[in-house]
Amino acid sequence: MASIKKFEDFEAWQMSRRLCREIDNITSSGTFVKDYALKDQIRRSSGSIMDNIAEGFGRGGNKEFNQFLSFSKGSAMEVQSQLYRALDYQHINQETFNQLYEETNHIIGKITNLMKYLFNCENKGTKYTKTKTPPRPLPPDPLKGEPKTRNPQNKP
Repeated sequence: MASIKKFEDFEAWQMSRRLCREIDNITSSGTFVKDYALKDQIRRSSGSIMDNIAEGFGRGGNKEFNQFLSFSKGSAMEVQSQLYRALDYQHINQETFNQLYEETNHIIGKITNLMKYLFNCENKGTKYTKTKTPPRPLPPDPLKGEPKTRNPQNKP
């Protein structure tokens, strides 16, 4: 896998952004405009896909990133369910439904593959690669006159 420096480099994030724009476009016209609840809900869940990828990446650890990717995947499936409602309410036609549903499926596949990669990756994330600094010594003990060192493992 190529080295990723920022969340915008992930193909799943880029695809989610495109989906979010498409959802915004279809909810801004026709009968969808007046269905405030569904319009708001599908816009929020489509935005949540890309937002959770970004937030998870920003956490710096693979376990946390995987957790946020799971949220993102759940949001994508939520969009798919809401697409069924939009079709049933005749806000979108079958062709639009099929196109958006397949785009969402593709995003889910990318997220799933990324989750598998992170699970099997030896590098556990950027927050674990920083060099560890030794513990700072404590100030001298006024009763003994000698400095103590912090020893979190209570080893001699």
